[in-house]
Amino acid sequence: MNQKGFTLIEMLVVLLVISILLIITVPNITKHQSTIQDKGCSAFVKMVQAQVQAYQIDKDTLPTTVDQLKTDGYLKETACPNGDRIAISAEGEVTIAATPATP
Repeated sequence: MNQKGFTLIEMLVVLLVISILLIITVPNITKHQSTIQDKGCSAFVKMVQAQVQAYQIDKDTLPTTVDQLKTDGYLKETACPNGDRIAISAEGEVTIAATPATP
């Protein structure tokens, strides 16, 4: 008898191996989620700083708020991926305001 296909035992072994790999990788991904969001926030701050400079070049003045950048089309979002709000100082420096954004 030459049957082509998998037996039930072979399929269960494959599912067991896949389950073990998922059990190992999922906690590592969730553990690094906050680090990933913090790096995303620092990258967002750098991007907003660049948009502040672009605004200053275009309008010969600094924006007073992040919302002004959004209104004028320089930004689509005004908060970091982790929910922290950002602020612009009077000198044009972008900082994290550390208060969560409201949806």
